[in-house]
Amino acid sequence: MKRRSWMDRQGWIGMTFILPNMIGILLFFIIPAIYSFVLMFTNYQFSNPNWQFTGLDNLKRLFHDDNFYASIKYTVIFLISVPVSMVLAFIVALFLNRSVYLKGLLRGMFFLPYISSGVAVAFVWMLLFQPSQGPINEMLRWIGITSPPGWFADTETAMYAIDIVQIWLMLGYNMIIYLAALQEISTEQLEAARIDGASTFKTTWKIVWPLVSPTTFLLMITGLIMTMKSFSIIQAITAGGPSGSTTVLSLFVYKTAFSYYDMGYASAISWFLFAVILFITVIQWIGQKRWVHY
Repeated sequence: MKRRSWMDRQGWIGMTFILPNMIGILLFFIIPAIYSFVLMFTNYQFSNPNWQFTGLDNLKRLFHDDNFYASIKYTVIFLISVPVSMVLAFIVALFLNRSVYLKGLLRGMFFLPYISSGVAVAFVWMLLFQPSQGPINEMLRWIGITSPPGWFADTETAMYAIDIVQIWLMLGYNMIIYLAALQEISTEQLEAARIDGASTFKTTWKIVWPLVSPTTFLLMITGLIMTMKSFSIIQAITAGGPSGSTTVLSLFVYKTAFSYYDMGYASAISWFLFAVILFITVIQWIGQKRWVHY
């Protein structure tokens, strides 16, 4: 009986530690999620208190909205940044995994963008990509390109310029994770491959790459999810412009809710975004056994 009483006390002590977190999840995740799900079936707007249930009207509207399809297109372009950032991060990690002079300093420099303020990052890149006097366009003019891109100010290039910023932001994080994975690889395997006459490229492709495949798969899934939810950097740089050419799904939800005050339709879009993220997560669970080599 004493042992059971002691375990009960320990259980209550444990509950006091997790209770604040559980309350936070309930108040800021579960209740808003349920409320959003209910709103999806209404025409609720901030400007119109006389709302009513409309059934599946918001979902039907979703698949007949050209702006919605445009936001999907821009989101897909935005997701290009994920594999590009991973490939560059893997190359940098391979380089830093060697005995490189000032390796610690270089590692810190590559990781710095990831921990920098989003507003500061946006301001710096807006200066770099400034069409008339920005250093990037000045350099392009210097090498003979008389009409350089408008970058964030041009509907044709704005989303790709955002991709460059996102690649730069995620490069350091991906590099650190890859570097940790590379340092776990046994040096005996690599030495045996070199003794057998394998080139550096073949060793990397046949041995190193399969061994870091769990890391690659993890970074791909988390990168896709984080990028789909990314909002602040686009809002700070272009606010979805010019002419909506950088309005990805997350920003489309925000604009629908807080610019047009159409909370019912915004809830439908957000639940569609949640379904896509859930689908990616399910692929992770299924694909981990098929595509990951240990």
